[in-house]
Amino acid sequence: MAFIKMENVSFSYDNDTLHDIPVIKNINLEIEKGSFVAILGHNGSGKSTLAKLLNFILTPNSGKIYINGRDITSPDITENDVFEIRRDIGMVFQNPDNQLVATIIEEDIAFGPENMGVESSEIRRRVDDALAVVGMSKYARHSPHQLSGGQKQRIAIAGIIAMLPECIIFDESTSMLDPSGRHEVMNTIEMLNRERNITVLHITHIMNEAVRADRVIVINDGEIFLDGTPSEVFSNVAELQSVGLDVPQVTELMFEISKDGIDVPINILDEKSCADILEKLLR
Repeated sequence: MAFIKMENVSFSYDNDTLHDIPVIKNINLEIEKGSFVAILGHNGSGKSTLAKLLNFILTPNSGKIYINGRDITSPDITENDVFEIRRDIGMVFQNPDNQLVATIIEEDIAFGPENMGVESSEIRRRVDDALAVVGMSKYARHSPHQLSGGQKQRIAIAGIIAMLPECIIFDESTSMLDPSGRHEVMNTIEMLNRERNITVLHITHIMNEAVRADRVIVINDGEIFLDGTPSEVFSNVAELQSVGLDVPQVTELMFEISKDGIDVPINILDEKSCADILEKLLR
């Protein structure tokens, strides 16, 4: 059974400027438990709206959404059910400052479990564990404003981990970070998926992050445009460029070489494989 299942889901924002303009259009999608899925799309494609539908921040105009077999779009859903759904699926947003609520790091991480009614000794255990998971234990008594952007984002992730979600959605969580901060956060995301079996949905516009996922879904104008492994998706260079998306630099290089009639694979995603091919060509 899929952990997330969407059946013919559509959504439109109800306001003066976007009234009745569909942002999500009849999407059908299944995501398996424990998978690592990257979601790509140009600005305004609907990828962040999709994430908010899964976390019940937004509700669809039509269609069904199932989380762990539960129909979260049922009219019988109660306020307590919504609370449980949001506990199952955590979200980490672009700007970590928007998720940090306390002046001391360990108190910030304890905020979620406290609001869930977790007893104090269990909160202490969860805070210590979450800090260890993101490699920030020595900063427990620091103030968030003393941290770098990457460190702040790791603390935001720790706050989600402490609530023990089964799935975490990262909504362009590396977009405001420098390369070092992005590297820190991506390593944390991979570790949560590989070692803790947390289902990860990583919404990003950085192609070199997407290649680290097991599966890549491309959203274009509210619809699924491409869906497959990173190798399968990024081999469609022309199609991705037609909807305003880039591909990894090494993939684009192979694509440009192939356009000159040279027989090279265009599904290359890493620098070493690219270098090996170029070396053979130069010989």
